[in-house]
Amino acid sequence: MTPGASGWDGDPTTSIAEVDPSSGTFRYRGVAIEELIGRVPFGATWGLLVDGRFSPDLPRAEPFPLPVRTGNIRVDVQSALAQMAPVWGFRPLHDIDVETARTQLAQVSALTLSFVAQSARGHELPMVPQREVDKADDVAGRFVIRWRGEADPRYIEVIDTYLVAAAEHGLTPSTVTARVIASTGADVAACVSGAVGAISGPLHGGSLSRVWHMIEAAERSGDITAYLHRLLDSGRRVMGFGHRWHRGEDPRATVLRERCRELRAPRYEATLAFEQAARAVLAERVSHRPLAPNLELWVPTLLGVVDIPSTMFTPLFSCARTAGWSAHILEQAQERPMVRPFASYVGPPPRRADDVPGWEAVRLRR
Repeated sequence: MTPGASGWDGDPTTSIAEVDPSSGTFRYRGVAIEELIGRVPFGATWGLLVDGRFSPDLPRAEPFPLPVRTGNIRVDVQSALAQMAPVWGFRPLHDIDVETARTQLAQVSALTLSFVAQSARGHELPMVPQREVDKADDVAGRFVIRWRGEADPRYIEVIDTYLVAAAEHGLTPSTVTARVIASTGADVAACVSGAVGAISGPLHGGSLSRVWHMIEAAERSGDITAYLHRLLDSGRRVMGFGHRWHRGEDPRATVLRERCRELRAPRYEATLAFEQAARAVLAERVSHRPLAPNLELWVPTLLGVVDIPSTMFTPLFSCARTAGWSAHILEQAQERPMVRPFASYVGPPPRRADDVPGWEAVRLRR
């Protein structure tokens, strides 16, 4: 990425991920996503995105208990990460070298997964002993043990598949948030904590549970096409379709659809029926722009293979995106300029203070 003196000028550049406009292929550091999902574990994918190589991958999380328990996973994790700088002695990015930043990002990423698993487990159950967690030799395995207390192979397969698929996707709102914070020279935990907050909104990571509920509502209606027309007539959008980065179908959706079929996902047929109906309705109603499935359409169906609750959809998205965030934070840290976009002013013209409504109620200081 090449920021100008006052921020990002023109179209920024990055070495982390790309969509090939000629083929629609999505690549992490030059490697097509189809070669990674379901084959390369998340820890190695984290290494690819951050370092450009598979090894060393994401380390084991430190045996550190979640310091905040509110009952809300996002709040627990975001606030716990914000406390890491004073607890772990992290210094601002501005004051450390790249290798130190990379080491700290690995610690933060590993602990993000640990904090999500601990919060999801709940305070009513005791923490899983570290010796049990360490029996797993990969990131997804340790996550599942820390969360559920046992290494269920089907949970591990599903979660690892999703983590790799959602690990990175360019300058999304949460990634931009992480980069803007990094550009100020803040510590890496502050960067990731801010990104976790950005990913919680219903138009970003928080949309996953809404996709799930939309598919269920369409199925209950008995007429998916009529349901979709009513949805569009009300001014709402069909979640899980369209993406500004992909002209056609999101290749991640293509891979996940096939993985759901292979895993015999209980909701595979329902999601496929919804997809087919939505393609037809959107082609009729939104003729100026073809809208194809994106990643979000098939994620709930994939996670539904092992009945992962919808409250875990967005936290798992945060876990996955630690890889992309770390890569972007490191890339930004090496460029140094602070991101500060300018806005064109379109407010009121010059005026006197006593022309502003409410002036008569102001208690003047003199």
